[in-house]
Amino acid sequence: MKIIWLGHGSFRIETEGQVLLIDPWLTGNPTLGEDQHDAALAGASHIVLTHTHFDHVVDVLPLAKSRNIPVVGQYDLMGYWGESEEITTIGFNKGGTVDLGGPKLAMVPASHSSTFTTEDGLRASGSEVGYMLMSEGKTLYISGDTGLMADMEWMGDYFQPEVGIISAGGHFTMDMKQTAYAAKRYFNFKTLIPCHYKSFPILEQSAEQLVKALPDVEVIEPVVMQAIEI
Repeated sequence: MKIIWLGHGSFRIETEGQVLLIDPWLTGNPTLGEDQHDAALAGASHIVLTHTHFDHVVDVLPLAKSRNIPVVGQYDLMGYWGESEEITTIGFNKGGTVDLGGPKLAMVPASHSSTFTTEDGLRASGSEVGYMLMSEGKTLYISGDTGLMADMEWMGDYFQPEVGIISAGGHFTMDMKQTAYAAKRYFNFKTLIPCHYKSFPILEQSAEQLVKALPDVEVIEPVVMQAIEI
């Protein structure tokens, strides 16, 4: 399995012959150069969406339409987009699991918000979610944007993910200290990849605090477009 950071909260995951784009943000992404876009998108088989804030959703519909990539996400929004935008969607809900041609994706709760801007103001778009990706004999927790929540206790116990991709930049999500707390209390990660940081000055710029707090976990600070092999 190859995990490739596209900057901010966006990832490319290559596994079992599939290429999953997690919240792919290209337009305006300050950490992903335009000359890297083609490589980031090459061979994409699915777009996986956690919620609809602009830094996660702005490129989803254009990519789905121009490249005919199915979008995977929360049922209410996928149903609406399937009809109104005429794209291929895979909609399910928290508690459900879908098969993406080999990799299995389970939807789990997140604690955040999920809105988008229209001419008439903000509109809700279903609910924010995270995912457990089960592939190649491993389980990977993709937190999406989230704060600390008690649900992490059962999620860690039930799915027992070895790998975590966790939003850890603070201000909008957990910060490094809270991520370390969650990892110690609720999970037993072997590998932890922080994200949703460095992108803007308002976010945390280093994962050093997380590394020091988790000496028994391999904390990998991702580098844009450099594959992490799990």
